[in-house]
Amino acid sequence: MKKLSVVVPAYNEESRITETLRDISNTLSKQGFDYEILVVNDGSNDNTAGVVEDLIKNIPKLSLVNNKNNNGKGFVTKQGMLSVTGDVRLFMDADNSTKVGEIFKMLPVFEQGSDIVVGSRCIPGSHIAVKQSKVRIFLGWALRTIIHTVMPVGVVDSQCGFKAFTPEAVRIVFPQQTVFRWAFDIEILALARKNGLKIKEMPITWVNNTESHITFGGMLNMLVEIIRIRLKM
Repeated sequence: MKKLSVVVPAYNEESRITETLRDISNTLSKQGFDYEILVVNDGSNDNTAGVVEDLIKNIPKLSLVNNKNNNGKGFVTKQGMLSVTGDVRLFMDADNSTKVGEIFKMLPVFEQGSDIVVGSRCIPGSHIAVKQSKVRIFLGWALRTIIHTVMPVGVVDSQCGFKAFTPEAVRIVFPQQTVFRWAFDIEILALARKNGLKIKEMPITWVNNTESHITFGGMLNMLVEIIRIRLKM
């Protein structure tokens, strides 16, 4: 690999994105390959864009796409993944729940022929540094059960926000993406399977962020989108 691209979708992240971007930059600047960091702002109504613009002055290889309207995490993820130019293209959460250093475990898997490598919190070898509440654990289990029943995508943890792609996988999958909110990860993986791409799931270290949560209403919205994806496929 000559260049790694890191895409960070962001919505109302002004309070925590500075720490995330500094951690990404500090980690990657010590490596022997080129890299870029792209934040794609999803029409935040706080000062996320302003914070990132200030950081650009001090963090090399950081750039920003600033959308004025909110279109969904899937929309800005697609926008970012189609904009970057790396030999491996990673999208990760702005809360830094999985640190960028986890990508180093994934790179050899690409050399072995995988097209997409998906981080997982649910398979042997994964480490949950800060665990969720029992309610969230139950909701996560229920969500995975729904996904595997309605739209199986070949991985245990489809919702982990740490996924890496080859340029060819990006070119095949993301132009076909039409779901931009709750179930966009599922559509991406379903499209990858449909197009015969090789997907590898790997354990990661993950830290639960107490500010992030899924609601029952969110699960219902996701179920509707999953059914739409199933019908489309």
